[in-house]
Amino acid sequence: MENQRLFLYLALGFLGLLIWQTWLVDYAPQPVPSTVISDTSEAPAAPSAPSADAGIAAPVAPGASPASPSSAVPVVSQNVEAAGTVVIDTPLVQARLSLQGGDLVELLLKKYPVSLEQADQPFVLLGRDIDRYFTTQSLLHGNDALPGDEAVFRAERSRYELVDGEMVIPLSWQGEGVRVVKEWVFRADTYELGLRYRVFNEGSDPLRVGMYAQLLRNEPESSGGLGTIYSYTGGVISSPDDIYEKYDFGDMRDADLQRSVDDGWVAMIEHYFGAALIPEAGKRHNYYTRHLAAQQLHVIGIVTSWHEAAANSSADLGMRLYVGPKVQSYMEAVAPNLRLTVDFGYVSVLAEPLFWLLQKIHQVLGNWGWSIVVLTIMIKAVFYWPSKMSYVSMARMRKLTPKIQKLRESYGDDRTKLGQATMELYKKEKVNPLGGCLPMLIQIPVFISLYWMLAESVELRQAPWAFWIHDLSLKDPYYILPLFMGVTMFIQSKLNPPPADPIQAKVMLYMPVLFTVFFFFFPAGLVLYWCVNNTLTILQQWTITRRIERQG
Repeated sequence: MENQRLFLYLALGFLGLLIWQTWLVDYAPQPVPSTVISDTSEAPAAPSAPSADAGIAAPVAPGASPASPSSAVPVVSQNVEAAGTVVIDTPLVQARLSLQGGDLVELLLKKYPVSLEQADQPFVLLGRDIDRYFTTQSLLHGNDALPGDEAVFRAERSRYELVDGEMVIPLSWQGEGVRVVKEWVFRADTYELGLRYRVFNEGSDPLRVGMYAQLLRNEPESSGGLGTIYSYTGGVISSPDDIYEKYDFGDMRDADLQRSVDDGWVAMIEHYFGAALIPEAGKRHNYYTRHLAAQQLHVIGIVTSWHEAAANSSADLGMRLYVGPKVQSYMEAVAPNLRLTVDFGYVSVLAEPLFWLLQKIHQVLGNWGWSIVVLTIMIKAVFYWPSKMSYVSMARMRKLTPKIQKLRESYGDDRTKLGQATMELYKKEKVNPLGGCLPMLIQIPVFISLYWMLAESVELRQAPWAFWIHDLSLKDPYYILPLFMGVTMFIQSKLNPPPADPIQAKVMLYMPVLFTVFFFFFPAGLVLYWCVNNTLTILQQWTITRRIERQG
């Protein structure tokens, strides 16, 4: 009966996990409704002004508002059309730069439609919509002669199209004694972007200049419901001391972060997509966060190290960005540890090799659904012998059920004597009542790792399997897979030794029904895994049970 209790506890624990995820999506603290963003909105505080003797921008005292490096930064301006825009079209993205500040204010992912029903509409990752405000911003600081937030750059063209290779989009600004060229670099085959400032000092005095770049977004409203997978949305900081540190919207509201870091990167991520800022390597920078309460915007950014431009010379400053899907192979090529934004949580040590294996299978089969099926079969093969031990123990326990029932009838409510007689029976029949526990426990981390691996992988977004399943990341539209899974769970329960406790027996009877209802709303890729795993389990357990019963 201990095996039955273990199965019950595991099932209840997994069900509790699903309920907890649903609660996080539906009832986690949400921001107050955002105010309407306009051109006249209060500008946010920017990183502190640089000190005269420091190599980077001076850190801000805890709780203090950092001073603006030159003038207010237009983080809440909606009227990007007023100064004009530049459109960039590549095979992967369509982007838009605002000539006011020269910032990247919109980016659409052409390979990732909004949905299968809207296949002609690219997913908008960056934009300044009221409901989804997620954008980038950068500015020079260090001298009043540098362009401020109201500076309007000039572009050679209003539209650029890139088919292959690399393209540089220069935006120029001319001031008194200073000329600035802000260059955006787009490539045809990557979601990595380049951002460079070329500062030409045309005056007679040396010029000290720095830059900062930041990501800004509002906290999205919950779009959850029963079966919705909870996925982290918020800020991430990577440094040599902590390669992956979450700094969520609540952290940003609680306190401003100011940290000096060598190398690393900062990012804003969501379920399948994200944007990251990667500064120059080998230099010290300031990483910071801010919360703009009036606009309900959250900011994470980088203040770079100083650069010197002597009279009649120039200085180059810059950083790289990754703005796109959280595909591990893409991000690993951009910056160390950036692939960790595909957040498998505490089971990463198992989930990452499983995903690597799933990718290798997909390279052969070319279908993510069939790849899940093959991966499940391979995992089941690895655990064949531990599973066999468990099912042999269950089958022997099943054979003893009539004898145990007689003992219960003989000893009635005398629990002590019943326990002693039961243990003597186990010893006589050479049955270990815990024989099925350890093999099952060994497999639990693998099952959980598979769950998170399938839930977090953007590769499964809008990926078809076969027949009626056109998107493995969405629920089965006809609920066929969840119903089949419920049937397999019911068959499994019948193969296990029947619980002697009537209440426990009823719980075990209704467990398949409860799980079926929950899996109605879960992504088809996850349900497919459970269906295949349960089917293989039934075949193995049924074969072993029949063999044990035939032995008499």
